[in-house]
Amino acid sequence: MSFEIIDVSSWLIQKPAVVEIEKCNELTKQFGLTLSRLDAVKLIETRTAALKKNGRIEFGGGVIDKIIREFCDSPYISMHNYAETLHELIEMFYFYKNETLDLMSDDELIKFMKKSFDDKCQGSLELLSGRELSNMARNLKCGHAPDHLEDILDDEEDEDGRY
Repeated sequence: MSFEIIDVSSWLIQKPAVVEIEKCNELTKQFGLTLSRLDAVKLIETRTAALKKNGRIEFGGGVIDKIIREFCDSPYISMHNYAETLHELIEMFYFYKNETLDLMSDDELIKFMKKSFDDKCQGSLELLSGRELSNMARNLKCGHAPDHLEDILDDEEDEDGRY
């Protein structure tokens, strides 16, 4: 018989968030994706660490369940990479909430992440963070739309339209 030591105060705080994450299984199982209770606890630990690392606080349930619900139908997520992908998406989310100076709502940022992940990044978390989210944050800081593209050719043309 094995015994596990549980920090009761921590568990009481985490329990509602764990329940919310577990409820997502009702939706995600149709895509072949489920999370165990341990997976849910680890996701909450990732959220807590990301909040602390980025100097943020959060009230309420947070965004884990929103990320799960938005990304569960991605063709680039399978049971094999599901939990790991969620951990990385959570970390990216909080980092880019700071980088965008909170100019986007949580839902807008999550939708931008999902669209970029499925389209331009074709499931690459490296491209999502290193290119698409970085460009989006820069655009917002400069007063542009999140998906604004610099027109390099316009800058290089002379008055006659020559280079």
